[in-house]
Amino acid sequence: MAEPAGRLDSFDTFGELRVGSNRYRVARIGDLAPSRMPYTIRVLLENLLRNEDGHRVTRDQVEAVLAWGSEHAFSVAVDIHPARVFMHDTNGVPSIADIAAMRDAMHEIGGAATSVNPQIPVELVVDHSVIADVFGSPDAFERNVEIEYERNAERYRFLRWGQTSLRNFDVVPPGKGIMHQVNLEHLARVVVADQGWAYPDICVGTDSHTTMVNGIGVLGWGIGGIDAEAAMLGESVNMLLPRVVGVRLTGALPDGATATDLVLTITELLRAHGVVGKFVEFYGEGVRWLSVPDRATIANMSPEFGSTCAYFPIDEETIRYLRFTGRTAERVALAEAYAQAQGLWHRPDVVADYSETVELDLTDVRPSLAGPSRPQDRVALAEAPSRFRGALAEASPVADPAMAVPAILDGSEHKLRHGIVGIAAITSCTNTSNPSVMVTAALLARNAAQRGLRSKPWVKTTLSPGSRVVTDYLDAAGLTPFLDQLGFHLTGYGCMTCIGASGPLVPQVQDAARTDGLTVVSVLSGNRNFAGRINPDVRMNYLASPPLVVAYALAGTMETDLAADPLGHAPDGTPVFLSDVWPSSSEVAEVMDTVIAPGMFTAAYAGIFTGDARWENLGQVTSDRFGWDPGSDYLRRPPYFEGMSAEPEPVADVVDARVLVMLGDSITTDHISPAGAIPVDSPAGRYLAERGVDRFGFNTYASRRGNHDVMMRGTFANVRLRNELVPGVEGGFTRSFAEDGRVRPVYDAAMAYREAGIPLVIVGGAQYGSGSSRDWAAKGPALLGVRAVLAESFERIHRSNLIGMGVLPLQFRPGESARRLGLTGHEVIEIRGVAGLATATTARVRADDREFDAIVRLDTEREREIYHNGGVMKLVLRRLQKADNGS
Repeated sequence: MAEPAGRLDSFDTFGELRVGSNRYRVARIGDLAPSRMPYTIRVLLENLLRNEDGHRVTRDQVEAVLAWGSEHAFSVAVDIHPARVFMHDTNGVPSIADIAAMRDAMHEIGGAATSVNPQIPVELVVDHSVIADVFGSPDAFERNVEIEYERNAERYRFLRWGQTSLRNFDVVPPGKGIMHQVNLEHLARVVVADQGWAYPDICVGTDSHTTMVNGIGVLGWGIGGIDAEAAMLGESVNMLLPRVVGVRLTGALPDGATATDLVLTITELLRAHGVVGKFVEFYGEGVRWLSVPDRATIANMSPEFGSTCAYFPIDEETIRYLRFTGRTAERVALAEAYAQAQGLWHRPDVVADYSETVELDLTDVRPSLAGPSRPQDRVALAEAPSRFRGALAEASPVADPAMAVPAILDGSEHKLRHGIVGIAAITSCTNTSNPSVMVTAALLARNAAQRGLRSKPWVKTTLSPGSRVVTDYLDAAGLTPFLDQLGFHLTGYGCMTCIGASGPLVPQVQDAARTDGLTVVSVLSGNRNFAGRINPDVRMNYLASPPLVVAYALAGTMETDLAADPLGHAPDGTPVFLSDVWPSSSEVAEVMDTVIAPGMFTAAYAGIFTGDARWENLGQVTSDRFGWDPGSDYLRRPPYFEGMSAEPEPVADVVDARVLVMLGDSITTDHISPAGAIPVDSPAGRYLAERGVDRFGFNTYASRRGNHDVMMRGTFANVRLRNELVPGVEGGFTRSFAEDGRVRPVYDAAMAYREAGIPLVIVGGAQYGSGSSRDWAAKGPALLGVRAVLAESFERIHRSNLIGMGVLPLQFRPGESARRLGLTGHEVIEIRGVAGLATATTARVRADDREFDAIVRLDTEREREIYHNGGVMKLVLRRLQKADNGS
């Protein structure tokens, strides 16, 4: 690793760290950083010191970090070089497809295809493709895996090509666990040892929940798949120096409250405070009462409260966890010694000079849910029934609350009413990584089963843990049979219900939802509950702890007050309440202390990059360039580089444009590019059917991200989308002004605009693009012909993705919005001044006879450079081509 050319005056930048018999070169920040500098900013300082080259990373950037806290510092963009890139299969497949396409493009413009290669370690975990098709049976896991391979063999063979043909690219095959739990329990280095150097493990990922490793002192956050591709190819991650919000925790969680209840409380608190684009650090006496799994649960949901990261500094609990999860003695010793020498070891007696502070007394945390469509909408357990009824009335004012749909289930007749729980899913790395809530859920299942309770027959019950360690300790504790009795059989080691891969509902419930308009809800231990995300037939979704998921499966309806009403009745008619079956904290601790052992982690992660026979039998081809199959429904050569010139074309104003969709607040990336099942009657469904794909083979949008023809048709195809151009219509429809105002599917309208040569814009509200780091939420609109998005505010990752695809993000000025300006979406739009965006901070927008200025959200010189190149992939490819030619 090259040493920086620059030096800070009177400071010896580099030094040596001795750990046992090993010696490491380090960029010394322990004596340089101010004593009250936040830990996360210290990590950024180290990265800049080590990578200062006078060109991309300059001394001015280092000086700005040293002056962190000043207003000037917050206006400075810095270039961070991550230690590694982390991704999953549904974002990873299109990213690797783009790399393969870049190899083709490099060859076509006269360069060497093999010069396109990951320059830093890249790890991909296959965890997003398994679907909960089969449930409630002992063979559910094996049958779901078989279906997974049947559906995804082509994608998996492509990943094997990448693993053997690209340098620095490793794949964790299916069935090993969920990426963030695998990262937390095994892959995360905390401190990297590389070529004689030691430095912090900065991990950026194509999933927004990459923040989970913040729980063990790894600075990690989600970036768009487009930015991840650039980082893979050696580009830095450019960002404005962030403000840091300190969250002071006091007290301890009361008995009966879980880490899930805590993180839902924090999500509500910080969304209200406002932390979008900021770093968050936790401090205070309450931190020492939180285990690493508790911290990881909080860190995991950082994107739900909007922050870039949610960081817990390294301390004794971190080191204990690293030992417990089977890290080598050398790695553990290095992490401890490095953190202490570099000022990264948590010092509770020194409170950083945070930009802002927020306080939370843990003793105030109470059992909670969040819903019905946003993680920040926390609901106290006792208020859940009344809050549900209010949400039902708001969502469907004409719904008959007394409606009852008759159904025969398990040989008995039942009346299905609004609010029935159609899905109860113990899912997601957010909570299955935490033994305390998983053991609590299993003990509750045991207690309920022993009293004769069973899940209601209309509930689809699934268990999809984030790692095999969970199965091992539940088996060792003898608790698995009780979960099985309640229908929570193992369905797979993957994200499943949390990402919308929930599979179909119980048929009678599905029919009642579709035919009779029954409002069905899901209860899941995940991190997101956006409208239309979990299942297209489920209208409301609630986040809850694993034990509450079990409780709602027993109750079967959101109308039950779990704080006061019985969950059910024993065979003798005795009512059984939640308090009767909830295990004590001492009982939970006893099971954890006697059952969970380090050897479980060592065994579970042995041969982590080696797959089972199904994976190994897929076959593999090693070649410089991937052989695209023009008949493939899963993998098509991406079109982004077609006709690309060696130099960027001049950018031009947007004239005579039309509004493709006009949207309200809190539009998520799920609204823009859904991940779940592909409906038969959707443009994407019709495309697949026309190509001879049967309904079973449609799979999900997430699995089809390597095929731009599917994903373009899936853009704005969420079944719960509300587009103000078609009021009263729900789903992926819009008004096509290229066809005399006809109401059309969004894709069909976009193609009509393309045929007419009409550019497109999107108009949105506040928090546009919240949710996941989904690159297709930017790729899809770009391919449909969208030139600009005009919104009240943007979520961080999505704004970056838009720029990465050459789409201009424009923001209404404070106090202005589409509604306040009287915009209807029917206007002809012009955006002037685009050619001058190298320096301009505003653009002039004309909508028919209205004119106003909009803020240009190209926040750094790097972002302006990307936009002027038509996107980050084109910028990187041009740089690689010049380097390959020696220019």
